[in-house]
Amino acid sequence: MDVPLWFALLVVGYLGVKLIRPPWWLIAVLLLGGYLLAGSVLAPVIDTAVK
Repeated sequence: MDVPLWFALLVVGYLGVKLIRPPWWLIAVLLLGGYLLAGSVLAPVIDTAVK
């Protein structure tokens, strides 16, 4: 079964927020930090570490 990555992330994120109930600022920091890291000079290093 092939599930698109965006759909899997959406489901995991929704369940995480519903079950764990983290504070809103933590969600904002993680999203903004991930966005900023993806566009930084560290992106190739992170990409090779994840693969």
